[in-house]
Amino acid sequence: MFKRVALFLATNLAVLVLLGIVMSVLQNFFGIRLGNEGGLLVMAAVFGFGGSIISLLMSKWVAKRGTGAQVIEQPRNELEQWLVSTVHRQAEKAGIGKPEVAIYDAPEINAFATGANRNNALVAVSTGLLRSMNRDEAEAVLGHEVSHVANGDMVTMALIQGVLNTFVIVLSRVVGRVIDGFLNGNREGSGGGIGYFVTVMVLDVVFGLFASMIAMAFSRYREFRADEGGASLAGREKMVAALQRLSQTYGHTTLPGQIQAFGISGAVGHGLRRLMMSHPPLEERIQRLRQG
Repeated sequence: MFKRVALFLATNLAVLVLLGIVMSVLQNFFGIRLGNEGGLLVMAAVFGFGGSIISLLMSKWVAKRGTGAQVIEQPRNELEQWLVSTVHRQAEKAGIGKPEVAIYDAPEINAFATGANRNNALVAVSTGLLRSMNRDEAEAVLGHEVSHVANGDMVTMALIQGVLNTFVIVLSRVVGRVIDGFLNGNREGSGGGIGYFVTVMVLDVVFGLFASMIAMAFSRYREFRADEGGASLAGREKMVAALQRLSQTYGHTTLPGQIQAFGISGAVGHGLRRLMMSHPPLEERIQRLRQG
């Protein structure tokens, strides 16, 4: 956990130093006044990285509350005992601490993993999954989720989102100052006019859209990697069979928005919409596994 906190802090500092250098070059060499750059960097750090790390630290609590997931404290039947023992066995094989295991009520075939610490994570499966999948398929899904935890995907996603948020906040305001200066006919001006505020609002949306595309591209990559992890922990044929079974409800989810990217089932999109999808198309995931 301390290593991951250190990674957050080091990355945050590196991003702020880089942005500080860029802003200094703009002012000293191009004469573009950016106002209180120190305050801007602090705001970017607070709202960019701060929001991401708070979201990460609260992820387990939010997931439990948002889905109504019930953690299996003491298995009440053979199925619950099998779920807990399977997840703990896979976690040991993956070299991580034993996650909490939970069941949440939802009609679709789905499961998710979350948590700020790979040694204190949460793996949850839907009641729809338990009704629709056999033990081999469910084992592969559990392996997929344990692989997410072992790969540190929750932390990495939060880190990437923090970096992107910081760049969006700073770049939209830097460009806003430049445009406002030109509109006022004075590049040395401190900005702050109507051109600045309009530009910042527009660029927050535009840059935020591109940032989301980058984050979702990584999210799709980590799904392929987790599929491979599930194949390693449970068997390749079991993982392929699980994804094929997942097609029955693929694209339908009752997971809250902030958790959907961490479910095994993703949305369905075509054309440009695919750029905003957190999961690759199911047929591509199956094909990738079969190719080995």
